[in-house]
Amino acid sequence: MTAPTTTTHDTWSELRTAALLGTDRRPLPEPVPGTPAAAAAAAVDRSDPATALLDLAALAAVRRRAGARPLPAPGLPAPAGADPRPEVPAAAARRLGILLGRGHDGTLANLTELLPQWLATARGHGYRLPPVHVPALLDTARGRSELRPDVVALAGPLGRWLAERNTDWRFVTRTAAEDDPAGDRAAGEQVWQEGLFAERVTHLTRLRRRDPAAGLALLGTTWGTERAEDRLLFLDALQDGLSAADEPFLEAALGDRSKNVRTTAAELLSTLPGSALAARMAERARACVRPLDGRLAVTPPADCDAAMQRDGIPLKSPTGRGQRSWWLGEIVAAAPLALWTDDSGLTPDLLVRLPATEDGDADGTDRSAELREAWARAAVRQQDTRWARALLGPAPRPGTADRGAGAPAKLLAVLPPAERAAWTAAFVRTHGLGDAFQLLGACAAPWTPPLSTAVVAALERAAGSGAYPWSHSGVLGMTERALAPEAAAAVEALATDAAPETAWADTFARLAGTLRLRAVMLDELAP
Repeated sequence: MTAPTTTTHDTWSELRTAALLGTDRRPLPEPVPGTPAAAAAAAVDRSDPATALLDLAALAAVRRRAGARPLPAPGLPAPAGADPRPEVPAAAARRLGILLGRGHDGTLANLTELLPQWLATARGHGYRLPPVHVPALLDTARGRSELRPDVVALAGPLGRWLAERNTDWRFVTRTAAEDDPAGDRAAGEQVWQEGLFAERVTHLTRLRRRDPAAGLALLGTTWGTERAEDRLLFLDALQDGLSAADEPFLEAALGDRSKNVRTTAAELLSTLPGSALAARMAERARACVRPLDGRLAVTPPADCDAAMQRDGIPLKSPTGRGQRSWWLGEIVAAAPLALWTDDSGLTPDLLVRLPATEDGDADGTDRSAELREAWARAAVRQQDTRWARALLGPAPRPGTADRGAGAPAKLLAVLPPAERAAWTAAFVRTHGLGDAFQLLGACAAPWTPPLSTAVVAALERAAGSGAYPWSHSGVLGMTERALAPEAAAAVEALATDAAPETAWADTFARLAGTLRLRAVMLDELAP
């Protein structure tokens, strides 16, 4: 709308000036005879200038609005681009509405926690979202960044069209789907120059997975101007697609002004067995540990020279361990694991069983635990399954001594998914759920039938032991999302057998209902 023009007296401008300067410094405008509002303005009581100012402003506002002329109607925007993908089935679309509109009802899991599984499954089947649900999902993804890649991919051209018209959904234009290289290239420059830090890290990580060289080149364009804490996380993103081509960049980062950046660069270089840093660490490791008379003779470093510090070994231990023990662990963790098998001719299984004692120590200080802990870090860095198996030991069995109770989840994650699930199932059968939370989290969801069976049996034992459900709340929350839906019948049997007055009866009933819901949800999404 355009306001009317007045050629005789701009009352509105004078009123605004009086309001800004004060009525004691600028008198109120007098009504102009012959103007449309002259009679009404003359009737205003001017005994109180402040009140009179407001009355006159109200009259002027009504006059301006009444005389406004409409602007030409804007043209309609072009519609969103076509999306050839099939829409999700009708039943799945109705389920999505339920997941978006309902929370915890007391008998099922928090339904919003099932949304990531619905989205990932729908995306895996190549669907597009029903248009009616796109705005609600964009609002949800605005507050839950972990959903954004799936939501943006499923929303497709319509999601981008809507985001151009709603600033609340700007993240869509800065989030490219991994399976849309063209979109990633189109959004990449904007993300890198204008995006939030988390969006820039996500973009760099995705680009590294598809084109490592392009990702490194992109990082190099702004590396010198990034903050230290940002450089650290950007450097960490180089783990995807890491290769010898990244070595010059990482070697230069060893001289970074930030200690944390230098340490991360050294860790990345130590994962490249052919790097110059790995070779330097191998020479130091040989000087510290050597096979001798059926044992490993250990000689921790006497000091941490400048070259060691440049290669990422801190001068002072941040853990409270002895300095020499700390330096030893850092060297062994960064040395190529092939060094030990090649030099000794022994397998990882035999090496981890050799006693390790300090050479020249009359008391023979035992260094075995320190050495295994450093080897474990090296196995995780270098993703070496042979060493991971050797350090984890055989799958735990009831009644046998094993190292399973102290197994780190990061070491377990080095194993292939099926082997990881089998090892964890054996752990749960042997040790129960008390120390299994992180190990279960390292297993891909949904869990395999053997792992699901082991978890259900462990829950039954926990209920029979008199423990309370909330003492296993973390595992129970995970089972609602990861337990195989086929385990619903077994969980329902536990609910039936549990004493009605106990909390376990309700817990098992709720878990069984959630498993049934997940099974139906996945069936609805099936092509």
